[in-house]
Amino acid sequence: MKYLIPLYIFFGLHLAKAQTLEITAPKILATYPAYLETSIKDRRFKHEEIVPLIKALRNKPGFEVSVAGQSVEGRDIYLVRAGTGPVKVLLWSQMHGDEPTATMAMMDVFNFLADAGGPLDEWRQLLLKDLSLYFIPMLNPDGAERFQRRNALDIDLNRDAVRQQTPEARLLKQIRDSLQADWGFNLHDQSRYYSAGRSGQTASFSFLAPAYNTEKDINEVRLRSIQLIANLDQLIEQYLPGRIGRYDDEFEARAFGDNMQKWGTSTILIESGGLPNDPEKQELRRYHYLLLLSAFEAIRSESYAQYTKEDYFLIPENKRLLHDLIIREASWQKDGQTYLIDLAFRQIERLYNGARLVYYEGRLTDLGDLSTFSGYEELDASDMLLQAGKMYPRIFFDLKELQRSDNYRNMLAQGYTDVRLQRMPPKEIAAQQPLKLHPADTKKANNELHLNGNPSLLLVKGGEVQYAIVNGRLFELAK
Repeated sequence: MKYLIPLYIFFGLHLAKAQTLEITAPKILATYPAYLETSIKDRRFKHEEIVPLIKALRNKPGFEVSVAGQSVEGRDIYLVRAGTGPVKVLLWSQMHGDEPTATMAMMDVFNFLADAGGPLDEWRQLLLKDLSLYFIPMLNPDGAERFQRRNALDIDLNRDAVRQQTPEARLLKQIRDSLQADWGFNLHDQSRYYSAGRSGQTASFSFLAPAYNTEKDINEVRLRSIQLIANLDQLIEQYLPGRIGRYDDEFEARAFGDNMQKWGTSTILIESGGLPNDPEKQELRRYHYLLLLSAFEAIRSESYAQYTKEDYFLIPENKRLLHDLIIREASWQKDGQTYLIDLAFRQIERLYNGARLVYYEGRLTDLGDLSTFSGYEELDASDMLLQAGKMYPRIFFDLKELQRSDNYRNMLAQGYTDVRLQRMPPKEIAAQQPLKLHPADTKKANNELHLNGNPSLLLVKGGEVQYAIVNGRLFELAK
């Protein structure tokens, strides 16, 4: 029944301050498909793809759209305003160009805020009456073009809040100062390898109320951030239990969040992390939409005030303890000795086609005793022997001939993980295959265990191959 808690109870709305409505968090999510911006389907969209969506808002009642400035390479950076209320809320996304989840969610939020007469219209009107929402979608369009963290000067915008050498950082500071924003939302993506504390679960979202000094003092401005985060944590835990983390609040003198807090804007950091089977973060995008709208309601009603700093510090700190694949307690023989060993692999993104598409390359990221780490996928290999994969003796002309000649599963079962081709396919095609492909002049497969390598491996029991590991992916063969 907890999912049916009305927002006026869940958010603890103050009757003297705000009108109450029978609206629930599940109702917000139920309407999401109607507001999903379907033109954006993955994380590597570019500036040119969101500009038409932003410009179209000029024709929507209640929106103001302006070009606030330009990036290093001259791309327009937009400021979108919705609402006319006295409380000013400033949100900026993609100050790191490869952190796009919040930008996607903003496009969905725009669709909601523009839908006069929709199923939640009475509530939508309350938000726009009580709040003035200012959005900077894609603060770093040059970084987004390359799908990289830093801007075109290779400067991290989130370390330029003090010097303000970059036009993007100067713009963000100027907008904050001109608005004297009451609230700031610093919206990022974090690595999918963060866990919520030591739970072994992914930190799908992580929050931070940045410190404004090295002592990490809590004044009224920071306390509001702490209380709002505690509010949002309680909400999102209903949907992602055990998957919410909190960043270490060590003061970073160069960062925008820390300085926004110092300048008097109550600022919260939201980081979109990882969720199993959600590589393009489309499910996290949906929950981010819920978080933003819920935060607006909590600010509008001041319901966050019921939460305490103790609630905030109960959120577990996120830890970088995850890998894509962990092999547990395999036996490994080397130089006449047998070792008990765990192996951890991660999938490294490789961009191509103008940073528009991606393929994955496996990497052995750790080995030894990994009992304090967790994996998206894990295998107990305590009764198996770890061996290096072998090179198939025949050289094939191309991938088509290889696919016609034999069954991959049979080759792996015989211990052959690597093959040679006279004509290699593109790297993005080669990476998808269950065998590692090499040029014809390759003499031998280098499948020794080396940190940061990409070995092809076998797990053997009773003389039979049970599993193969190729390009950091696990293939079961015993069935």
